[in-house]
Amino acid sequence: MTEQILKELFAQVNTAMVQKDTASLEAILTDDMTLTHMTGYVQPKVEWLEDIASEEMRYYSSTNEATYDIVIDGDRASLTSHDLVEASIWGSARNTWRLKMKVDFVQIDGQWYISKQVASTY
Repeated sequence: MTEQILKELFAQVNTAMVQKDTASLEAILTDDMTLTHMTGYVQPKVEWLEDIASEEMRYYSSTNEATYDIVIDGDRASLTSHDLVEASIWGSARNTWRLKMKVDFVQIDGQWYISKQVASTY
């Protein structure tokens, strides 16, 4: 059951970033969540949400191809996914990236949140 909850939470993040729904992202990401981009840049949650709202980071679609390596250890968990993400990032041309996402979760008061995301290509 927990595996499905984690998969659904990650799917919610992808849907929200495409829909520019920063309120939903705010609710499912920890305050100290970071997103490490494939360039190595570690972006704090607040900055990422601002970039989504301003369309500095414009996500057009995100399609999950696979989710694997789900590990649950008490109140911490992680998963890895392969996603096709169509986006324009910081003024770049619209492109589709094959992203391998390593996602960490933490459970607080019975609720799961995403605490870290690391993107690389595959």
